[in-house]
Amino acid sequence: MAFTVWCPDLQRVRLRVGGTDHEMRSGDDGWWRADVEAGPGTDYAYLLDDDDTPLPDPRSTWQPNGVHAASRTYDHESFAWTNSQWQGRALEGSVIYELHIGTFTPGRTFDAAIERLDHLVDLGIDLVEVLPVNAFDGDAGWGYDGVLWGAVHEPYGGPDGFKRFVDACHARGLGVVLDVVYNHLGPSGAYLDRFGPYFAGQNDWGPGLNLDGAQSDEVRRYVLDNALGWFEHFQVDALRLDAVHALSDHRALPLLEELSAETARLSSELGRPLALIAESDLNDPRMVTPRSTNGLGMDAQWSDDLHHALHVRLTGETDGYYADFAAPGALTATLRGAFFHAGTWSSFRERTHGRPVDTSSLTGTAFLAYLQNHDQIGNRATGDRISAAISPGLQACGAAIVLLGPYTPMLFMGEEWAAGTPWQFFASFPDPELAEAVRTGRRREFGRHGWGESEVPDPMDPATVERSTLDWSEVGDPDHAAMLDLYRSLIALRRAHPELTDPSLDGFVVEVAADDSWLVMHRGSLRVAVNFAAESFEVRTSDWSPESPEHVLLRWG
Repeated sequence: MAFTVWCPDLQRVRLRVGGTDHEMRSGDDGWWRADVEAGPGTDYAYLLDDDDTPLPDPRSTWQPNGVHAASRTYDHESFAWTNSQWQGRALEGSVIYELHIGTFTPGRTFDAAIERLDHLVDLGIDLVEVLPVNAFDGDAGWGYDGVLWGAVHEPYGGPDGFKRFVDACHARGLGVVLDVVYNHLGPSGAYLDRFGPYFAGQNDWGPGLNLDGAQSDEVRRYVLDNALGWFEHFQVDALRLDAVHALSDHRALPLLEELSAETARLSSELGRPLALIAESDLNDPRMVTPRSTNGLGMDAQWSDDLHHALHVRLTGETDGYYADFAAPGALTATLRGAFFHAGTWSSFRERTHGRPVDTSSLTGTAFLAYLQNHDQIGNRATGDRISAAISPGLQACGAAIVLLGPYTPMLFMGEEWAAGTPWQFFASFPDPELAEAVRTGRRREFGRHGWGESEVPDPMDPATVERSTLDWSEVGDPDHAAMLDLYRSLIALRRAHPELTDPSLDGFVVEVAADDSWLVMHRGSLRVAVNFAAESFEVRTSDWSPESPEHVLLRWG
């Protein structure tokens, strides 16, 4: 078997296989090579210069004993896919469901999650978005502190487990979106800088990648190969790219544009649609503008402005970055143009922010709309869901706007039945000093906003993970079941009427009361009328009148 590793500035690299060390040969390209007899399932590691500490492979696919231990060889061809005829699932018209494997079920594994996929099919979901499954230190965590991006977290089930999950989704007609993180590495097990000039600077979360400095070609290739590998080897249908605004990249050909081009080529080769969904705080339409018209070519991006405008209208909360969205007409403006901050003043940033969306050239498919997501719940001090703050009627109003509007809707796991469980921040770093630093840092952060230490859950306490795990018994409770039935009805209505999946923004009409007590979205021949004051909504035909109640397709309240 050929083993290769990029170490452009080292003088000596050894490969350890089965307790035996092998000297590697260096090439002019900075890659070191060694041919050693080994098959799938063989443990191996690298020793750099004269350091006898073995390190895992930066491009590892399998870390069965954690991120600090040896890597294990893995044969992608050995997995027996059962749905080889999968034709993919397009983003346009789809409903996305975001879930975290470690808290979606008490089993906390891919196999346990498979047992709940029929619930998603019954709900009407098209794409399942999975929070990061890359290897991170410890058993429990959100996944955003990954350090070996190509290795699937072993406690979830490792690479075979993830493939079983994807295969099971495809067998049910569900596409899979995988959340990936290229903007930083976690604080434990990030050995990339030992191998080569992978790092350049810091951002809010940790070391950033060297994307445009000296010797950055191979670093960029590292990211591109990782992204394409999820498509090709794990058969995922889309990638959600975490916080791309934190990528420091000043090349003429940005990494995101390069990734878009290579994804398009791979999509053509595989014969199925592949999508890239960015999380971006820039409010820059160029993110989702096609490469052919000088954009970066992302297929879609999250729109936090849509979330913020809805959140403020439903909850009345105006702290922090929510303050601007209390302005009269904020929800209407954001529904019409995807961004509220579009070259306008942002009090939270203390500057103007964003750029207007050209609604004649971009459609709602390019923007994800949601009432809540993992960030907007988990980054609250107590991880409380919106259902803990508002009535079922107001949640129903918000759900109708998200699911029947022109944007790509996304739900967060448990939202569909107004789950009573919070979703809190948690981690499980084995290093006691790091664990204490995370614990005190979180409490200090929220202490500045008036929270007492006892009010902020301990992220290292296993009880925090338990509290954050969905309680599936709630589905049988009448109140939760009523909300679930509503979500199911909204998605079914969306599927039944093409007007409700029309993503056109040019000419999209939103009527609103002077006091914002109600709004009406015009969806072709249908009207979605939401009355916030009465906590009710109805979907009706445009020729509806009080004398023709049969023209009401769906009503709540």
